[in-house]
Amino acid sequence: MAVTAARSIAVTFSGDINATNTFPAASNGASPGSVTIHTLAAGDNTITVPTGGATVKGATIIPPTGNTNSLTLKGVGGDTGIVLSKVDPASISFEVAPANFVLNAGGTTSGVRIVWS
Repeated sequence: MAVTAARSIAVTFSGDINATNTFPAASNGASPGSVTIHTLAAGDNTITVPTGGATVKGATIIPPTGNTNSLTLKGVGGDTGIVLSKVDPASISFEVAPANFVLNAGGTTSGVRIVWS
């Protein structure tokens, strides 16, 4: 059965400015609707994007609570990459999903969740 995913990013300000901005992504009617949990080894870890009839349009990477290891998102192992927050989720959108991407960890990191939409 098809899964529809509606992903959005919300930013809420309080203090001198009080506002909420929500940025919706396009709905994906062929989402895998899945969550995978990874234990990353120190160094480069190849993350395979789900297939099997689903079309992945986004991934939300959620580090484990209290994580202290660096996390770097890369296209391939040789890339410099983009350093992600150690504790905050990161949501990325794909025009066309890659077969895989790399998460480089500064040390063994258990419980990294990826929500595929």
